[in-house]
Amino acid sequence: MRPPVSRCLLPLAVLLLTLSAPRAGAWPVDLSMPLEAGKERFHKLSVVDWVEVEDPSIATAEVLEGSNELLLTGVKPGRTLLLLYAEGKFAVWRLVVGAPGRPPEPEPSAEPLAAARKACPGLKATEGAERSLTVEVKTARCRDALRAVLKTDAYLARELDLTFELPLLQEQLAALTPTLKGLGLSASYLGAGLVLEGTTSPEGHRKALWELFRQSLGRVPLEDRVTVQRPAPPDAGTPPDAGR
Repeated sequence: MRPPVSRCLLPLAVLLLTLSAPRAGAWPVDLSMPLEAGKERFHKLSVVDWVEVEDPSIATAEVLEGSNELLLTGVKPGRTLLLLYAEGKFAVWRLVVGAPGRPPEPEPSAEPLAAARKACPGLKATEGAERSLTVEVKTARCRDALRAVLKTDAYLARELDLTFELPLLQEQLAALTPTLKGLGLSASYLGAGLVLEGTTSPEGHRKALWELFRQSLGRVPLEDRVTVQRPAPPDAGTPPDAGR
């Protein structure tokens, strides 16, 4: 028996914002999506090539064949991330699964935000209906404190205005390099943008995008030049009359 289904159409402007802007995904997430264990939700996307859930034991996601409709299923209470990719761009959503009949509880963010205020002089944070966070990231201590805040439910990507000192951007790039190199890829800055290039498998490409998200803060324009080598289709076999 299939679990109960609910159909949710997010505002088109939100969906277009999620995947149309030429941005590299990084903490925090683009959207936070509440789900209920044992239930399904449908979301119509404007465009999508593929999706991948970080922990399928908590929630699953499937693009329905022949459409841009996304089927999300809550498996058990917990939190996981969803990577969405379309036309050289990607986004990350948080999937928050609550127990049957109970809404998910938000993650506490007051303590990490208080620590970030101490580590980042001049940080301006607004909470409530009109959330926003503006800060100049000048030290590694500030960057690390911000990462703790941005991993919570406190802010979404569109609510941030971050400015980085150049040495910190270089440190961020250096942290990405070993993993990307192991996948046959490299990243470099071209002006204010990040260029990702090289040749890898579909799995390697996905791992690289996850790494970009996990190791970075805020958003930078992404130019995805990666060549994805897909495995050759299985051999159909020798025709019956071959060799006669």
